[in-house]
Amino acid sequence: MVTPRADGRRGNLFDPDCPTRRLLDRVGGKWTAMIVKVLAEVAPAELGFAELRRRVPGISQKMLSQTLRSLTADGLVDRRVEPCVPPRVHYRLTALGRSLDEPLAALREWAERHMPDIDDFARRSAGATPQAQVTTSS
Repeated sequence: MVTPRADGRRGNLFDPDCPTRRLLDRVGGKWTAMIVKVLAEVAPAELGFAELRRRVPGISQKMLSQTLRSLTADGLVDRRVEPCVPPRVHYRLTALGRSLDEPLAALREWAERHMPDIDDFARRSAGATPQAQVTTSS
């Protein structure tokens, strides 16, 4: 698959150095998808770090911090620090981040619609016995 690059040339998604591939690695994670969804639900408003953590069950403080740092570096999330003691940090999606919500929502919808089928297949695969090897003697 070929993807356009900023310089007008097209990259190759199957090349490990392709920028699109690196971006998909970053935005394809479950935490990114959850954070984008939570921030999209309140957009254009912002959420504080603690409130965001409450709305993303199971995420550790460290993982939330790392994911938000990555999303901010990629221009998908704005970070605002309130100058008080202790400082309060607020996050909101940028226009670019809001544009990511729709494709991620489509992926979430697909997953929700097909998860029973995938679970069923996984159960059947786990219960399947390996086929006996056939040997021939000469």
